[in-house]
Amino acid sequence: MATSPITEVSQPVWDETIARLLNLSSATIKRNVDLENRLGELEVEIAVWKQAHATALEGADREAKTLKGRLASLNSQLASMESLMNQSLLILCVIDGDACIFTESLLRQGHEGGRQAAQQVTKAVADYLTSEDVHALGRLSFWITIYYNRTGLSSVLERRQLCTPEQLEAFIMGFSQASPRFLLVDVGYGKDATSTKITEYLQTYVRFPQTQRIFLAGGSDAYASTIATLQNEGLVGKLTLLEPGGASADQSRRFRLPTLCVDKLFMVWRTTPVPPPASHHPPPLNLIGLNTTGGLPTPHSPSGLSTLSTGKLIDPTLPLHKHSPPPCNEFYLMSCTKGGTCKYSHDYVLTPEQLVTLASNAKKAPCNFLKNGLQCPYGDRCCWGHTCPNGHKCFHLSKGKCWFKGESMHNVPSPQLSSQ
Repeated sequence: MATSPITEVSQPVWDETIARLLNLSSATIKRNVDLENRLGELEVEIAVWKQAHATALEGADREAKTLKGRLASLNSQLASMESLMNQSLLILCVIDGDACIFTESLLRQGHEGGRQAAQQVTKAVADYLTSEDVHALGRLSFWITIYYNRTGLSSVLERRQLCTPEQLEAFIMGFSQASPRFLLVDVGYGKDATSTKITEYLQTYVRFPQTQRIFLAGGSDAYASTIATLQNEGLVGKLTLLEPGGASADQSRRFRLPTLCVDKLFMVWRTTPVPPPASHHPPPLNLIGLNTTGGLPTPHSPSGLSTLSTGKLIDPTLPLHKHSPPPCNEFYLMSCTKGGTCKYSHDYVLTPEQLVTLASNAKKAPCNFLKNGLQCPYGDRCCWGHTCPNGHKCFHLSKGKCWFKGESMHNVPSPQLSSQ
């Protein structure tokens, strides 16, 4: 009988084969365990890298938004600078008409004397700016405002036989007609009526970015506290004292202010207000600005006095926002960057009182920079509201309907502009 091949295999061969299979199985199991452990480690490492990548993307996104906001702010500042180069910058002259009385020779000439006085002030300021090498980014717009007590001044001048009431009225008309930007304001009776108006004028206009220089003709200590306040706020650099030739320079030495002395223009004495009769009503506010030529040349102007552009007058029966179109807040209070595309008007001739009203109304609307979470590039010079007028007690805030939506716009009540 034939023997099977299997039966011929010896027992040792089988044992060796089984042992090898067992070793291979153990090695495979161990390798599988090692691979599973390594896979777990790699999954943890990948999760960490994913988290780091997400954090990096979030940080990059925040940085991009911050850079975008800074870029917007920079573009706005550049636009403002460009606007300043294209718009008229203000040279202002405010005169205390009760302290600085024009000379007798000018007053007696009536209408012609008024025009000569306006030309002398304009020429003196123009020569001063030229000698000081004042450079401006845009065109200069020259304004003169005289605050005075008409009835009191007329009575004093007549009593001292310096001029007749008719000559004074003609002088006033001649001065005002020299330019639509030369204004005479009758403040009426009151010991401090004139100084109060001029104080508010200084505190308001010195803060306007388009104001390059303010010439103050006061001749008394009535404005010492106002000048000291402006000096503490670092705003006195725009102020120059306009004084009669030979007048005391105590005020300018005290505050180290530049002084422009003009000879043969003012008398060096102050009027005392005359009490009104019981039946007399003070005359109404006199703001005269007729359409004619005159004005202030820039230091680069070769041809003397320049021609002032004609402006539209405000209808006193209508609120400012009811005009069509209304005056542009940013143009008159700050700087408008829209130029000819602006839907609001840049052509009105606004009185100081109307400018104060315009500024007060603008503060009732929120600043778009703060409203959108950006830093306002204008800071305290911004004409728009940085805080809600109703403060933290705002009724509309609780309803989610307040216009002042930016952070911290309800922390404190907004200070309100006051008008005299």
